[in-house]
Amino acid sequence: MADIRIPFNRPSFVGRERAYMEQCLAAGQLSGGGGFTRRCCELLEARLGCGRALLTSSCTDALEMCGLLLDLGPQDEFIVPSFTFTSSANAFALRGARPVFADVRPDTLNIDERQLEALITPRTRAIIVVHYAGVACAMDEICAVARKRGVMVIEDNAHGIFGKYKGRLLGTIGTLGTLSFHETKSVSCGEGGALLVNDSTLVERAEILLDKGTNRQQFFRQQADKYTWVDLGSSFVLADLLASMLLAQLEAEVEICSRREEIWRGYQRGLSAWASANGVLQPTIPPDCDSSYHLYHLILPNGGVRDRLLAHLRTLGILGVFHYQALNASPMGLRLGGRIGQCPVAEDVSMRLVRLPMFFSLTGAEQDQVTDAVTRFDSF
Repeated sequence: MADIRIPFNRPSFVGRERAYMEQCLAAGQLSGGGGFTRRCCELLEARLGCGRALLTSSCTDALEMCGLLLDLGPQDEFIVPSFTFTSSANAFALRGARPVFADVRPDTLNIDERQLEALITPRTRAIIVVHYAGVACAMDEICAVARKRGVMVIEDNAHGIFGKYKGRLLGTIGTLGTLSFHETKSVSCGEGGALLVNDSTLVERAEILLDKGTNRQQFFRQQADKYTWVDLGSSFVLADLLASMLLAQLEAEVEICSRREEIWRGYQRGLSAWASANGVLQPTIPPDCDSSYHLYHLILPNGGVRDRLLAHLRTLGILGVFHYQALNASPMGLRLGGRIGQCPVAEDVSMRLVRLPMFFSLTGAEQDQVTDAVTRFDSF
């Protein structure tokens, strides 16, 4: 097996990460709730315009907080796209709620808004939308259905920080939104996430859930005379040491987003003729969406061709990868009521999709090597 010369992802320092981490170490405040956490939250609130941003140790934790805030239980259902990461379903299934899997659109790979009306039942409490690759779901249609049927919309925006839908920033459109700062994401601190609370009536309880079910924040603001257990919760907070790294990345937003768009567009141009000639589908960005350019994917004619392309790239020292397996057809999805054949687009795409190396520090020369390797593949 060839050594990997161009990885799928390479964590990158782009600003003042080391300086801020040294400041945090010198200050001696490494756990959650310190000065860097506060600065990150204030920056996110100002930049995104959300009611409240709370840093968490992962996007998964932020999603689990959403399940707690909705008081989901075994009597409830939630709608979730089948083509997504397990956390989009796990976070709510952990509360005992039943997932109802929705298929995705073949163009954006986002939840198919045309299916929602038929999937909602009297037990439905929430629609989980995932902005795949940083391209927005059809939020107007989704929110209209949700309002009509009295259910909440939760945005799993792990891919889409700073992406927009009709000028509105992703993560701020639904009742709640979540972000990921995992090392594979555009803005990263290794592991981390955020909960965006867009409904002011949920802010106080969200703070309590974040702090292990205590009224700690109210106590610090002298709004309570005791610091005690008042609700369910868990240890969701992000360490301030990681927040110091995150702040530097958030401050470098323009540079990061610009470079990722440049890489994405370079792939789109460089692979266009090859894709057209060989029946390969390239990504689609609808005109009312401003992408975050989180990833670049190709959809091959069939699974065999996809696997041969991945093997071809690996022999050249390039790591391409596949992505989600359809949740409805997964072992756990089947246990929770999913059926094979229930989401045909998701099941099909999961067998045909390839993601190419995409990260801030990918050089022009490296991208040229990837593009050349892909266009030399002819084992169709």
